[in-house]
Parts: sequence; structure tokens; C-alpha cells
Amino acid sequence: MRSINIPKPTTTIRHIIIRTYTTSHIKPTIATTTIMKQKPILISGAGLASLLLGQSLKRSNIAFQIFERDTSLVFRGQGYRLRLSNEGLDAIETVLGPEGFQRFYDKCGKTSGRGIVDLDALTGERTDQTPVVEQLTSRDGKTVGIARGEMRSLFYEGIEDHVHFDKHVKGYEILDDGVRAIFADGTTSGEGCLLIGGEGIKSHVASQVSGGLLKVYDTSARGIHGQAPASAFKGLGEGVFRIKDQSTRVGVITNVRPEAVDIDLGWTMIGPPGCIKAPNDDYTIVGKQAAEIAQHLTSKWDKSVRSLFDDMQVNEAAFWKITCSTPSGVPNWTNEPRVTVIGDAAHAMTPAGGIGANTAVRDSALLGRLLHDAGGYYKGVTAEYEKGMRVYASEAVATSYGLATKMMGVHIDEATTATV
Repeated sequence: MRSINIPKPTTTIRHIIIRTYTTSHIKPTIATTTIMKQKPILISGAGLASLLLGQSLKRSNIAFQIFERDTSLVFRGQGYRLRLSNEGLDAIETVLGPEGFQRFYDKCGKTSGRGIVDLDALTGERTDQTPVVEQLTSRDGKTVGIARGEMRSLFYEGIEDHVHFDKHVKGYEILDDGVRAIFADGTTSGEGCLLIGGEGIKSHVASQVSGGLLKVYDTSARGIHGQAPASAFKGLGEGVFRIKDQSTRVGVITNVRPEAVDIDLGWTMIGPPGCIKAPNDDYTIVGKQAAEIAQHLTSKWDKSVRSLFDDMQVNEAAFWKITCSTPSGVPNWTNEPRVTVIGDAAHAMTPAGGIGANTAVRDSALLGRLLHDAGGYYKGVTAEYEKGMRVYASEAVATSYGLATKMMGVHIDEATTATV
């Protein structure tokens, strides 16, 4: 074997990267000498995947900047409660390390693993048949969950100085030795070594880098998520409950934790296409109008479950469209060495199966590890990341879509279904 030094680049770098060539592969190693800093990695969007990647880069001492279009983390509704799988928890632990992960895990709720309890919404009685099997439990045989807003806040801690709000990325330009983000107001970022699109289902970076191949379809199913005091859930007991109204096919899922006393718990309502309609088709509405529709749809439900909606925190109710990326898998596009995508920008999913967030944090862990192992950006990083991501993300999208067809009656024709 022989070792050679990569020629000195035109920009400053963090480490000297030495490629050790063997007959079978090229393996990057890090020289012990630290020199000048590399250009920062630019990240579009401050969602879960982006912020967790920021934590990974911080621990690796790799410069980065995150650009978020909203004016703060709490500018809009923060969504429903997330269920964390073993794969998701492993990814988060890999990024945060033992101490950071323990602090995160302590904030998660843990529910005994009895599986989903199905209830008839009109009678409040248990039903014997569970038509869709979902894996709920993860560590210690518990169902582990956390509110999306709380998870986002935890990932934000310690990297506040790296996040720039009111910066809406609308595209990018490739430079001779880097990349620059273009904002909605016509201004641009400073030059970076890599741009990562993590700004969700309407990612401009994803559309540009994939040449339009990355698509997100509107399933026409809709939902409302909300919260109510823990006292409203006392009739249910501990566990994960799926409440179904067979007359309207509206369903609600909620996770009741034993430690919940003086806190609010969340629920997620999902209706098949045409059942839940926001005023003027505006699904950005938060508050009274969403709450009133949820209360109307559950007005004939049994009193044992109706308290979740009668006593709800009206201001927290929010509509949402249920979307899904290409069910046949994450498409292959011509790789751009300076740009890639993570999270919903790469693989949006329905809420069926609770897989989306767990897949997003796997992106953060994979890309963060590749950058850490190389000491920063290297030319092949986006190709290597995308190759690995496509495998597990395509499987996850297919699973989520398959469950949604059974639970919500949705159908996507990749040639004709409308995109968002």
C-alpha cells in the first residue's frame, strides 16, 4: 500500500486529508495536524434532521450555518407527538453521545408495551380486530415518544448561534470551489463547501438538485392534531389507543403515559380523502377553526373519549395535509458533489407507522458520521450518503404508504396524482 497527500486545495481546510490507496478501495484517514478552517457547511431549514445534523457537526468541530425561513422555532404549530423506534433512538444516540442522549431520553415519555388498543368511537368499547399491525415498542419494551416541538427545542440547544432565522432559501449556485445559498429576498449566503437541503416537503433545494425528480404527492387525506389536559384522558388508562368511527372512517390515535398528571397530552386525528376540510382549503390555520371541526366530527362519540376534544386546548389545534413522496422509492438523480438533501426534503411520509421522523434522524447520523470520519467535506460525500440513504428511506416510504392505503384509503398514481 502507498499513501499520498491530496494536493492543497484553493480554499482553506480543517485537516489534511490523506487517502490511503489499496487494491480494493480508497479509505479516508485524518492526519493529526489541524490547520486552517474549512468553509462552513450550509444547511437549509431548521427542522429535526437539520438541527440534529448541526449537533453532529458541532461535536466534530466542523463549521456550519443553518438558515430557517421562519422567524423563530415556535412561529407555527409544531405538529404531533412522535414515536421513536429503535433505529431512530440509535441514530440520535450516535449523534448526541452518551450524556447528551441520556438527557434527551429522560425527556421522552415511556408507555408500557401493550400494543395498540382499538376503541369504537361511538360506544367507547374495545374492538377485537386490529386490521393493521404496527411495531410500537422500542427500548426496554416501552413505547417511547416525544412532542415534535420539544424534540426540536432539545436539538436546538447549544447551536443557537449557528441558526439564522427569517432566511428562506429558494435555491443555490455552484461556484468554482464551493456553493452559495440564494434567499427569497435576492440576497445570498457566504460561500460554503456543501449545501444540505433540509427544509421539508416544499424544499427548493431538493427540486433543484434532483432536476424535479424528488416529488411530494398530496394523498387528499387530512388531519388535525391537538392537545388536552391529562385529566381528559383519565378514562382511557395507560397505553396507545386508536379510536375509530366506522361511520365516517375518522380515526384518532393517542399515547397516554402513566406519569402524565399536570401536563397536556396530544392526539392526532386522521380522515380519509374528503372527510376533513379546512376553511378555504387553507391548511395553515391554527386554533379555533380547527378545534371546532374536530369537535364537530366527534360530537356523537362516547363520552369516555369525547373529553379529549371537548376539553382540548383550542389554540393548539392545527390542520395538516397528509403527503407522501414517491412510493416506488427515492429516485436516482445526477449527483451534485456540493449539494444533497435530508429528512422530508428527500423522503416525505404519511404518519402511518410513525416512520418519518425516525428515518430523518438516520439521515443526520449517516451524513454526520461521513463528515466526521473525513474531518469535513470531501468530494464524494454526497454520493456516498445518497447511496446509503436511498436503501433505508425507500423501504420506509414503501412501508408508510402501504399502511396508509389500508388505514386511510389513499392511493397515489405517480403519473397523475397532484403534487404539493
